[in-house]
Amino acid sequence: MKDLIIVRGGGDLATGTIYKLHRCGFPVLILETATPSSIRRNVSFSEAVYQGQQTVEDLTCYLADSEEHALSLLKEGKLAMLIDPQGDSIAHLHPLVVVDAILAKKNLGTHRDMAPITVGLGPGFTAGEDVHAVVETKRGHNLGRVLWQGSAAPNTGIPGVIGGYGKERVIHSPAAGILRNAKKITDTVHCGDVIAWIQQDSQTVPVTATIDGLLRGLIRDGYPVTVGFKIADIDPRIEEYNNCFTISDKARCIAGGVVEAILSMKGRL
Repeated sequence: MKDLIIVRGGGDLATGTIYKLHRCGFPVLILETATPSSIRRNVSFSEAVYQGQQTVEDLTCYLADSEEHALSLLKEGKLAMLIDPQGDSIAHLHPLVVVDAILAKKNLGTHRDMAPITVGLGPGFTAGEDVHAVVETKRGHNLGRVLWQGSAAPNTGIPGVIGGYGKERVIHSPAAGILRNAKKITDTVHCGDVIAWIQQDSQTVPVTATIDGLLRGLIRDGYPVTVGFKIADIDPRIEEYNNCFTISDKARCIAGGVVEAILSMKGRL
């Protein structure tokens, strides 16, 4: 398919890129794992794995059961997703572009031979070596910048500051087990409120809110988690309710960098 773009990953930041590429007229196929762990589920196309389809803002992504089904959806002008964590379909479909938007902080197998244009998001990639271009994903002056040499800023493990809070607004699992949600995305929570439980063989471990705010992200009920696993995100700006349903400023900024990298290289092919 002419100008096919394959995006590896369908989380909230990847979704910003996918949305913009589709709106720019490119056919886009998303590759996901069989068990995505997106936190901002309302704005992540990855939820199509569980639901068969997922609508973010005004765009719907459909889960395909084969490469042929995916191509059929794309020819109808729809956004398609395949469960293909290893990217095996890339060699069969010969895309113009491969974007690695897994945001794993390391390269999970993307390389320049996959497509005429390859773009990596965030740390773990080196422009000019394993991918053609890298887009900066760290909040700050360089967010969304296209790098043609070198790598994005290394992962600090400290989330960007929103409303005066950084690491406090992100919640990690205190234990290993099965996550059971006590709250839902869009709920207003107060510091100390139980937002979920970790179910173990003989006990349940509470997960509590770390700050007052709006529960903007929470992994789906029933997901198996390990100690330290990122499971929730609280926005201290309670008035920003609509942000639970729309692509973030960060995701849209990164998307702009991806479009810039693709069009810049496409014009030189």
